[in-house]
Amino acid sequence: MKPNPVVWFEIYVQDMPRAKAFYEAVFQCQLAPLPAPSADTHGMQMLAFPGDMTTMGAGGMLVKMDGVPSGGGTLVYFACDDCAVEQARVEAAGGTVFKPKFSIGEYGQAALVTDTEGNMIGLHSMQ
Repeated sequence: MKPNPVVWFEIYVQDMPRAKAFYEAVFQCQLAPLPAPSADTHGMQMLAFPGDMTTMGAGGMLVKMDGVPSGGGTLVYFACDDCAVEQARVEAAGGTVFKPKFSIGEYGQAALVTDTEGNMIGLHSMQ
């Protein structure tokens, strides 16, 4: 396996406008629509997080697709300068704080929150 093996992530959602509002509010960013990869879309809608292929880190998007549930599976950690800042925006954006900012020793700090779609996501920072 290569170092830093995660190269992409998808967070599956049931209500795209609600999920878009949550992620844009918490991370203070704009998500961009992506076209479906084929004519047979199964109702697929995609919104990409801002990305830069010339730097470290994985790109990703929110996905709404008929027949694909949200609320489980993969836990994605988002890099933050101070994860308490994003954590503080979660409840106002419609999510919940599962585990407030906590130490992970020499690896920094983390917080676990749940989005409006029932997906748990992690917030990570070194401070």
